[in-house]
Amino acid sequence: MKSMKDYEFWFVVGSQFLYGPEVLETVAARAQEMADAFNSSGKLPCKVVYKVTVKTPEEATETIKAANFDDKCAGVITWCHTFSPSKMWLNALKLLQKPWCHLATQYNRSIPDKGIDMDFMNLNQAAHGDREHGFIGARLRMTRKVIAGHWQDADVRTRLASWMRVAVGAAFSKTLKVMRFGDNMRNVAVTEGDKVGVQEVLGWQVNTWPVGKLAEYIAAVTDAEADALVKEYKRLYTFKTKNLDAVRYQAKEEIAMKRILDEEGCAAYTNTFEDLYGMEQLPGLASQRLMAQGYGYGAEGDWKVSAMTAIVKKMSEGMKGGTAFMEDYTYELAKGKEYSLGAHMLEVCPSIAAAKPAVEVHPLGIGGKADPARLVFEGRAGKAIVISLVDMGGRLRMIVQDIVCVKPIYKMPNLPVARVMWRAMPDLKKGVECWITAGGAHHTTLTYDVTAEQMHDFAAIMGIEFVHITKETTVESLERDLFLNDLAWKLRG
Repeated sequence: MKSMKDYEFWFVVGSQFLYGPEVLETVAARAQEMADAFNSSGKLPCKVVYKVTVKTPEEATETIKAANFDDKCAGVITWCHTFSPSKMWLNALKLLQKPWCHLATQYNRSIPDKGIDMDFMNLNQAAHGDREHGFIGARLRMTRKVIAGHWQDADVRTRLASWMRVAVGAAFSKTLKVMRFGDNMRNVAVTEGDKVGVQEVLGWQVNTWPVGKLAEYIAAVTDAEADALVKEYKRLYTFKTKNLDAVRYQAKEEIAMKRILDEEGCAAYTNTFEDLYGMEQLPGLASQRLMAQGYGYGAEGDWKVSAMTAIVKKMSEGMKGGTAFMEDYTYELAKGKEYSLGAHMLEVCPSIAAAKPAVEVHPLGIGGKADPARLVFEGRAGKAIVISLVDMGGRLRMIVQDIVCVKPIYKMPNLPVARVMWRAMPDLKKGVECWITAGGAHHTTLTYDVTAEQMHDFAAIMGIEFVHITKETTVESLERDLFLNDLAWKLRG
């Protein structure tokens, strides 16, 4: 898989021949200076490459066509230093297939009181040029991220870095392969969906591999390979079990699943306890470990949450908050301390752990297999979001809810799984009502790193519906928004 640093963003600046060669030379020099400053700041996750100062329709078109077919290019950043007539960009922008950020800035921070004259005005027309450039984007009804402010300011660079991560997530999505070990859990609705439609919109290739093939890969893992991985487990985690055979089998599952995923070029996978043919345990510790390495996971065959978890992990690469597959399990409804308890049978990513996880072995109670090893821990406190992608029939809806995670208010010594407790926005009861009204799934992606704004940007780039449940949301306002969304999507055809 490509890392974040393998991608780059093309910086394309707008001008025209009207102002003479000296102005164009200055524009190019400043554009290169700005790109170099972005790259040396250490604030951006990817490299900015100054490509060209566009002066003609042909230049714009050739640049955009080249960006479309360059696999390293994850997006285009435009800025109009001087006045760049927007019809010059029209044909080029109609061809654009990469995410677009319109950086509305200017080279100088302040107006030079005595230095401002007509030469200065001719050279520094970003306020003029960016409005012209913005009109053509609006006229074409094009999705783009508009970031305004001085290019040296920390907030501008922070927002640009945030958008870059989204654009990389979009590029990753377009090539994502999801491996399904078996089918979905029987008779469950929300984990189903139109795989062909999703591939058309999001790029995901979702296919099935037989569980028996995975069992063959597990059988081929040597004891020496498994023992070496168990040594790593002992270095990283606290051991609260003497059942090393169960742990060793999870190590074999981890090695086998990683091997087959990498051979097939898949960055996400699913399984289900209803189909464990030829396996001794449901993967628990193994799945947790693979998620910690950046693979997406979905239980009960839930390929949508698996893919979303992989994408969010890619977007947050190098960040420290953590992202995990999650499920709402039960509620605390005592007055004044209403919380959701999130967990799963086994598979919660240790990237969100508040302290060193413990390896434990306990009965599972379903699946009819041996007691599986798993990592047990509490999730960290802090602001986060939960994300659900659902198939509404003819379109995809992304639902994002703001949450605040807390240290669990109970010790729960007899609950042998990883757990997270949070306060849903706007509060638990209204939050649940809003989530259910929107059709949110029971499986989610929980992330401390990626923001709701980033997921909104992702949804806009990919052309899917976005629903955001915040502290200001009411059931009435949400119902109105969903009704209007339904009308808008029907009009879109």
